[in-house]
Amino acid sequence: MTASRLLATTQRVLAQLRRDPRTVALLLVVPLLLLWLLELVFDQQPATFDRIGPALLALFPFVVMFLVTSVSTLRERTSGTLERLLSMPLGKLDLLFGYGLAFGLVAVVQAALASAVMIGFLGLDVAGPTWLLVAVAVIDAVLGCALGLFVSAFARTEFQAVQFMPAIVLPQFLLCGLLVPRDEMGAVLEALSVVLPLSYAVDAMQRLTLEPDVSGRLMLDIAIVVGFIALSLGLGAATLRRRTA
Repeated sequence: MTASRLLATTQRVLAQLRRDPRTVALLLVVPLLLLWLLELVFDQQPATFDRIGPALLALFPFVVMFLVTSVSTLRERTSGTLERLLSMPLGKLDLLFGYGLAFGLVAVVQAALASAVMIGFLGLDVAGPTWLLVAVAVIDAVLGCALGLFVSAFARTEFQAVQFMPAIVLPQFLLCGLLVPRDEMGAVLEALSVVLPLSYAVDAMQRLTLEPDVSGRLMLDIAIVVGFIALSLGLGAATLRRRTA
């Protein structure tokens, strides 16, 4: 992997996004509308909004980035673009990390907007550092991007890529601690939640809203999510195919 090839891939992906306003709207606007809808639903229950709001600030960007990234990568392969790129002096890591960097930059904007709306407009109470809340939101969005890149290798059509969302996202949504605290689940479900990255993303968000200090457990949660990102990108590079069979 070289810096010049990685940056060239990043610039190409960002240029494609600029020419696709519908995808940009999905990435940047839809999460904000969902968060606003969430606040309206719990308008008469502000304590409930403060409890689940941070978790959904982690969840919504994660889901959107997973969906867009998996479909975009598959489109590259089915259109033959990926095969043409890999016939050039461009390695799989250059491609995957270039995609990750491009969507990571989008995730920075997305997370900053979502955090600003949650804190400034919707009134979410945050005990910890606001900048760290934004950073964790960015990491969660990049996690969705990395998992999307990984699972796209196993789909043959865009419809199949979308079908991976309930298989990958819904179990994490159910077991991340949003609906029921993880330590109150059965032993089997709690064990499953331990190996799901969204559990640590949600835990980090909840700690930031409740604890004024940056604890070691919070940093451990963040480190685990970052580790899952690196693992997903590495597995994505190992399983990436030039074309769809």
